[in-house]
Amino acid sequence: MITRLLVANRGEIARRVFATCRALGVETVAVHSDADADAPFVAEADQAVRLPGNTPAETYLRVDLVLDAARRTGADAVHPGYGFLAENAAFARAVTDAGLTWVGPSAEAVAAMGDKMKAKALLAEAGVPMLPTWTDDDEITDFPVLVKASAGGGGRGMRVVRDAAGLAEAVASARREAAGAFGDGTVFVERYVEHGRHVEVQIVGDTHGTVVALGERDCSIQRRHQKIVEEAPAVVPPELRRRLHEAAVAAGRAVDYVGAGTVEFLLAPTGEFFFLEMNTRLQVEHPVTEAVTGLDLVRLQLLVAEGDPLPVPATPPAEGHAIEVRLCAEDPRQGFRPATGLLHRFTVPGVTGEFTPTRGLRLDSGVVDGSVVGVHYDSMLAKLVAWAPTRAEAARTLAAALARAEVHGVTTNRDLLVRVLRSREFGAAEVDTGFLDRHAEVFAPLLPAALVPVTALAAALASAAGRRAGARALAGLPSGWRNVPAFPQVTRFATPDGGEVEVRYRLDRAGGLAEWSTTLPGGTAGTGPTDAAADGDPTGGPAGATPTVGLVEATPDRVVLDVDGVRRTLRVHRVGSEVFVDGPDGAAELVELPRFPLPTAELAAGSLLAPLPGAVTRVHVEVGRRVAAGDLLLTLEAMKLEHPVLAPADGVVAELPVPAGGQVDTGAVLAVIDSTTSPRRDREPSNPEEDPR
Repeated sequence: MITRLLVANRGEIARRVFATCRALGVETVAVHSDADADAPFVAEADQAVRLPGNTPAETYLRVDLVLDAARRTGADAVHPGYGFLAENAAFARAVTDAGLTWVGPSAEAVAAMGDKMKAKALLAEAGVPMLPTWTDDDEITDFPVLVKASAGGGGRGMRVVRDAAGLAEAVASARREAAGAFGDGTVFVERYVEHGRHVEVQIVGDTHGTVVALGERDCSIQRRHQKIVEEAPAVVPPELRRRLHEAAVAAGRAVDYVGAGTVEFLLAPTGEFFFLEMNTRLQVEHPVTEAVTGLDLVRLQLLVAEGDPLPVPATPPAEGHAIEVRLCAEDPRQGFRPATGLLHRFTVPGVTGEFTPTRGLRLDSGVVDGSVVGVHYDSMLAKLVAWAPTRAEAARTLAAALARAEVHGVTTNRDLLVRVLRSREFGAAEVDTGFLDRHAEVFAPLLPAALVPVTALAAALASAAGRRAGARALAGLPSGWRNVPAFPQVTRFATPDGGEVEVRYRLDRAGGLAEWSTTLPGGTAGTGPTDAAADGDPTGGPAGATPTVGLVEATPDRVVLDVDGVRRTLRVHRVGSEVFVDGPDGAAELVELPRFPLPTAELAAGSLLAPLPGAVTRVHVEVGRRVAAGDLLLTLEAMKLEHPVLAPADGVVAELPVPAGGQVDTGAVLAVIDSTTSPRRDREPSNPEEDPR
C-alpha cells in the first residue's frame, strides 16, 4: 500500500497526480528547482525538497538527487509524470533497487520501448504493422522522410526532409536537440506519410497479465510535430477502431506491460495504419480519455503499482466526446517561438473541475496569477478540456471558453486554437498532421485590425477613469473636462506588432463621449464627433461605413461602448503601463507610452536581437562573412527548442558579440548585419557545414 508518493516532475502533471493522491489519502512529496520554488505544485505538496539549480540537467534529471529526496522525506513510491525521467529505464530500476514502489511499467519494458528501433523490431514480430525505417543515411532513396529521435517524444528531434540535399543538416540538428532534451542523440529515419493522421490507443496493464485498451485519441493537429489539439474518441470506422485496439493490446502484451501507456499509430489516407512508438508513461492528453470513460487513469496507475488487478476487464464504451487543447506561452508574431514573462492574470470562465475526471469544462494548469514563465522548461501553461454529448458541442464549448479566457502578461497560442476549433474543416473532422500547413487563415489574430482603434479608445477611457478614481481635487468632473472645449485628451499606446496608436477624445459635462479619433501609423483610422471612419466597419459592416460610437460606462476595469447601436463590453486590466483589453471580438495587449519619453540608446542598423532569453549553441558565420537574406547566422536554444537566427537581408556580418555557449537575455544583440554591401557567392560550398544555409 502506497502511503507517501514523490512525484519526480513539475508543473501541471505534478498537480494532476497530487489531486488524485489527495482523493485517495496518499501523502505527497514534490521536488523542485530554484526556478520553481514558488510554483503552485510546490505549495500543494505535503512536503517539498529543493534540487539546487535551474536547468533540467541540474535538477529534474538528477536520479541521485530525486532518490535522496525520497529517502529524506520517507516516500515509499515514485511517480515520474511525463517528460524528464519518465521513460528512463535506469531511473525505474534505481527506484525499485532502492526498495521503493515504481508507478509505471518495469524497467525492462521501458528499455524495450525507449529504443524506438528495437521497439519496432520487437513489435513487428508481434504482428504490429511498421513503416520502412533506416539508420544509415546512405540507404535512403525514397523521400519525403521523417528524422526522429530514438529516445523521448513530444516532437523533440523530429525533422521532415523532402530531398537528399537537406538530410545531413536535418540529422545533425535533430541529434543536437535530442541530446539536449533526452541526453541521447541517437536518431533514425522513417518514411513520411503525407496527409496521415496521428491516432493513439490508451492501454493499461496489471501484474496479473491483463492488458486493456481504454479507447483511442486523435492527435493529428500538430505544430513542429507537437500536438496542440487532441480528442477522444477518434472519428474512425468501428472495424478500424477494433483493429487499432487489438494492435495496441498486442504491443502491450509483447513487453508484459504494467501501468498506463500509449501506443501511437500513423493512419494513412488508404486506411492502413503503422506503429509509430509506444510511450511507457501517462500522456499529456490523457484527460480526454478520462472524460469519455469516466476513469481516473492516475488512480489506475496507483492501483496496479500496488499489485491490485485492473477493475476494468475490457474496453469501456466511450460516452460523448472530449477535446483538449494545449495553451502554450508562444509568440505568434515570432513564428510561435516560446515566450516568457510574468503572468499577471490567468482565468478561464465556466470551469467545472480541475485535474481529475469531470464532465463539462476541465482545466489542468501549471500556473496561476503571478506565475513566472521562464526559459528552462516546456512552454505549455495549461490544458483545457471540454466534454459534451457530441463532438460539435464540445468544440463550441471549448472555443468559447478559450476566447473568453483572460491570459495577461505572456503571449500565447490561444487565438490559433480558437480558430482551429471554429474552422469548417475541424468541424467536419477533416484533419491530418498537415492541417496547419494548409490552413494559413487559422493563424490570424481573433481581434480584427479594424477594431484596434475601438480597443485603444476603451484602454484610454479606462486609464482616465482610474486616474479620476484616485483624484483628490474635483474628482466629480470628467477626465480632462474644460468649461470651454479646447484640446482633447491624448493617449498613445504601443501595439504588439511594434506600431503605435494615438487616441484623442473629449468628454462632455455629463461624462459622455463628445468626440474622439485615433491615428495609426500611416494615417487616421478614426475621426469625427462620436464616430470613427475606418477602412472597414469594426462591427463587420461594409468597408467605408462610419460607425457611431457612444460611451455608456467607463470604470478602471470595464468600459461599455455603443458601436452603431450594438453595445460592447470590454474588460480592462492595467499593470503599470501595460493595458490588457478583453472583449467579444478578441483580446489586445497595449502599452501606454509616456507623454514625454526619455531618450534611449540607438541600436546599430542591422542589429538582430534575441527574441527570448537563452543560450547561443552554435555560431555558423564569422565577422566579415558575406551573407544573403535567409542565411543561418547562429542557433539559440531556449525552452528545450532550437531557434535559428537568420540574416534579414543581404550584407556583411559586422558584429557577433555573443560567442557559442554565451547566455543572453531578451533584446540582447546577437549579430549586426551591414546591408550596405550585397553578398556575392563566388563558388558553391563544398560541404553542408561550409554553407550556413
